[in-house]
Amino acid sequence: MALLDRFRKGLKKTSESVTSRIATVFSGHKSLNADTLEELEEILISSDLGVATTEELLDAVSERFRRDGNDPWVILKNELKSLMPDDILSSSPAQHTKPRVILLVGVNGSGKTTTAAKLAYRYRQEGQSVMIAACDTFRAAAIDQLQLWAERVNADLVKQNPGSDAASVAFDALSAARARGIDVLLIDTAGRLHTKANLMKELEKISRVLKKQMPDAPHEVLLVLDATTGQNALVQAREFHRTSSVSGLVLTKLDGTSKGGIVLAIHREHAIPVKYIGIGEQPDDLEPFDADTFIDALLTH
Repeated sequence: MALLDRFRKGLKKTSESVTSRIATVFSGHKSLNADTLEELEEILISSDLGVATTEELLDAVSERFRRDGNDPWVILKNELKSLMPDDILSSSPAQHTKPRVILLVGVNGSGKTTTAAKLAYRYRQEGQSVMIAACDTFRAAAIDQLQLWAERVNADLVKQNPGSDAASVAFDALSAARARGIDVLLIDTAGRLHTKANLMKELEKISRVLKKQMPDAPHEVLLVLDATTGQNALVQAREFHRTSSVSGLVLTKLDGTSKGGIVLAIHREHAIPVKYIGIGEQPDDLEPFDADTFIDALLTH
């Protein structure tokens, strides 16, 4: 299935909500007057596009319509695309040593463990060897869940007993990954709030012990956000970025919300690239984020 079709399927709830309401607005007005723009503003903000992004978008749409007078659908879509910052869509940094170490962080329930498994599946499909470190030692269920996923996607798993030191698990996993020549090491961590100093210090400790073996590790710190939480996800992105070295974002559960505009709000308002979006429950339902394709799927007309 083409990427656009997969995005359309995953964004069905948001697209149906946004598209039908915008279509009603455009069918009832011959021009983009103040009433039309006010209705569009309400629709876009209610989809969690964000006030700042919505206002900037509608200013640009209004100006373009006055100047060119083209189809408002086309103008809306093109202006939204132009607001998305292509310059932060950088690829992962080049790496010449193994393994590539990816640290997954976020609050409880955001989908970190499932994301670790889906990333493992993606890398295995690319022919890379994968190891997962079960560093969420607070939840025995998380370790059991990773065990099942690791077996399912044919990835190695390093774990210790519940309650073990998370940094110790990470250290052992990196040692094992280097010894076995593993390509990618995924480190699943316990859910934490950015306001909990002791848990944020645990992340710092994990990074420190990794650097003892591999000075440039972790190579990626991915913040996993639950898209169904809407504006809370925007706040989490802002605060985690202040307190930890987040290099990219993963937005999960987009298939379960009608407010998928939050992806664009986060992508627009933070200088952190959205790397992946989760659009379903299957192992392959984690897709690399592409802003243009996302917008095409969101504003299907």
